[in-house]
Amino acid sequence: MPGGAAPPAGADTLRVEAPVTMKAYLMCVFAAFGGIFFGYDSGYIAGVMGMDFFIKTIEGPGALFLPAWKKSLITSILSAGTFFGSLAAGDLADWIGRKFTVILGCAVFIVGVILQTASQSLGLIVAGRLVAGFGVGFVSAIIILYMSEIAPRKVRGAIVSGYQFCICIGLLLASCVNYGTQDRDDSGSYRIPIGLQMAWALILAGGLALLPESPRFFVRKGELEKARVTLARLRDQPLDSEYIRDELAEIIANHEYETSVAPVGGYWSSWMVCFQGSLFKSSSNLRRTILGTSLQMMQQWTGCNFVFYFGTTFFQQLGTISNPFLISLITTLVNVCSTPISFWSMERVGRRPLLIWGALGMVICQYIVAIIGTVKPDDDNCVKAMIAFICIYIFFFATTWGPGAWVVIGEVFPLPMRAKGVALSTASNWLWNCIIAVITPYMVDSDKGNLGPKVFWIWGSLCCCCFLYAFLLVPETKGLTLEQVDQMLNETTPRTSARWVPHSTYAGGEKIEKSVQHHEEKAASSGSDAESQV
Repeated sequence: MPGGAAPPAGADTLRVEAPVTMKAYLMCVFAAFGGIFFGYDSGYIAGVMGMDFFIKTIEGPGALFLPAWKKSLITSILSAGTFFGSLAAGDLADWIGRKFTVILGCAVFIVGVILQTASQSLGLIVAGRLVAGFGVGFVSAIIILYMSEIAPRKVRGAIVSGYQFCICIGLLLASCVNYGTQDRDDSGSYRIPIGLQMAWALILAGGLALLPESPRFFVRKGELEKARVTLARLRDQPLDSEYIRDELAEIIANHEYETSVAPVGGYWSSWMVCFQGSLFKSSSNLRRTILGTSLQMMQQWTGCNFVFYFGTTFFQQLGTISNPFLISLITTLVNVCSTPISFWSMERVGRRPLLIWGALGMVICQYIVAIIGTVKPDDDNCVKAMIAFICIYIFFFATTWGPGAWVVIGEVFPLPMRAKGVALSTASNWLWNCIIAVITPYMVDSDKGNLGPKVFWIWGSLCCCCFLYAFLLVPETKGLTLEQVDQMLNETTPRTSARWVPHSTYAGGEKIEKSVQHHEEKAASSGSDAESQV
């Protein structure tokens, strides 16, 4: 049936999920806490690299700054670890479960933090950030998957946006701690910000140990009774509830349909499933994988982590700012205060419009900063104007691309490849995060490219690409269950997806009947060919 057609008589598309209760909502919300130590770990390093005691510890007495290659190495090595950690997490999540993969990631992360806290030289802090990166990779890839699979459809966008909000809270906490320890003349100036990370990992691991596993993981493993018990707990419903029966039936039917269309075999074939199908069909696994990985790439192209990773040292280089740590704290506050708007807008406005108009807003702000930085880079009033537009740019990012990219990648993959699809998408985020962390000091620092605020010409141009990308390729997924998103992608294009409405259920048999008919026709065709050859 074409997208946008009215639901046929008897199609029960609304009773596929229980009403949202406060208990169920809070259980899902806690998982978003994983964003705090992700954000904190990303945020503390910018301040630490600008601290006098840390600089002297790494470079020796009398040193005034870290050379570009050391800043690049210290910052980017975490992203290198998270890239490989994200890829490994895809397998672990399908093997030991979503929540236990996150808990394992917390344990690995704590080991990395211990190494960093003990460091008194470049080697140990680099090694510690590499190990911690593996842990962050586990958590950042699978916590999105876990939240998307357990959250009710009506609040899924808001809950996953809560993950981005927690990232912002982590960045803010890092800025506050850095601001409080920057003037200490001992190792506590950098060891306190580093060591505090262990608290966030312990809280997340302890809380997740008490939460249920994803019911979709149990369906994938064929453990349907465990899936029923887990789903009832998540939805705060009795085991014999019709809502639980209907939602579980829909999850099972969708999984059976997807595995019948694209059977998953051994280890390597389970990864190759992510690349099956035509590049020109929006519902193919290949297109979904490209959508997820390129969306995360585009999120990094917005230039957000330039401000969060190198903001303190960038503001120092402008030469007219007396307290760059305070300006970094202000930009982080803007990020934190803006993100909660997405809790409402993600479900009310939708994913696609937010990504389109958010990219346009960032383009305008970044080009204004670039123009001011090119024409009058040394004027005090002009520098204040630049900082104001950087804050407005962060507002656009925090309300659109910050949470939006994470929400979409948690929704577009079918169950048989969801863990690996989200893992590949998150790995793409960290790969580009690493690339940007490596090259940015060479572009901006005065002893290298010395672009200074002119670097915003690059970020603005990349945001133009983000605008075109969102308009042409991002579908609208608000208000749909994960199974309905799968159905929508099969029947629409990104530009017509907003008009699609659910008109049937997988459990209703329509999709399974089509799948069976398709395989019967294929088998008959193969038999005819064989007979003709004989």
